[in-house]
Amino acid sequence: MPEGPEIRRAADSIQNQIGGRVVDEVWFAFPELAKHASALEGIRVKVVDTWGKALLLRFANQQVLYSHNQLYGVWKLHDAAKPPTTKRSLRVRLIADGRAASLYSASDISLWHESNLHYHPFLSRLGPDLLSQQLTSAEVLARLELKAFMRRQLGGLLLDQGLVAGLGNYLRSEILFYAQCHPKQRPIDLTEHQRHQLATCIIETTRQAYQQAGVTNTKPWIDQAIAAGEPRRQWRFSVFDRAGLSCHRCGNLIERMMVGSRRLYWCPCCQADPS
Repeated sequence: MPEGPEIRRAADSIQNQIGGRVVDEVWFAFPELAKHASALEGIRVKVVDTWGKALLLRFANQQVLYSHNQLYGVWKLHDAAKPPTTKRSLRVRLIADGRAASLYSASDISLWHESNLHYHPFLSRLGPDLLSQQLTSAEVLARLELKAFMRRQLGGLLLDQGLVAGLGNYLRSEILFYAQCHPKQRPIDLTEHQRHQLATCIIETTRQAYQQAGVTNTKPWIDQAIAAGEPRRQWRFSVFDRAGLSCHRCGNLIERMMVGSRRLYWCPCCQADPS
């Protein structure tokens, strides 16, 4: 499933395609949405926003089109007269000035009024968005120190979208490695300095993934990995998907564990087990 940085980049592309433009045609596959299509025609797309892994198209009439790609959804941008060749199922198509944004294969799509969006069953459970809301490290630190999160192991906590929205599996491994935290540690187990370092890594790693199209590794380590023959799926990361390979920082072998039924990669030397 795409993580926050990938959804934010998709939102940027849609913004460039139809953002600020008046929609000429709207098409929905689902009947409950199709009856509202005409009400969006002639309305300007104010901004394309994100909240975690959800994408929000905000219209000038205060309507908001919510979509969540889940595993298979994907937005495709194209000339309105030249739809893409694909076997995917079309769910939404918006056309403005001959430009089209088409959503395929997603099933979690709904239309909301801006004033009611906070009642959305998914969005209402989310913490602040790391990319759209420009969080500071002090704000993330304050959330880590909340009673609801202080005593939870970091390996599971970082996937909880209630902490901050947008983190996913590869970001979890990368953040813990850069912060030099073991997945079993809890915020309460860390010193104030370590918690601040973790908060900073949460923001900086996520922003780097957004700015560099999913690359979270450092330039010297990338060069080292490429020289060793690692494919992009490995050299783009510092630890994720690198089990059995040498840690860039200390040279020990990266290990893999399962946390929350999902794979997590870590260095047993740089991220010592506290138990």
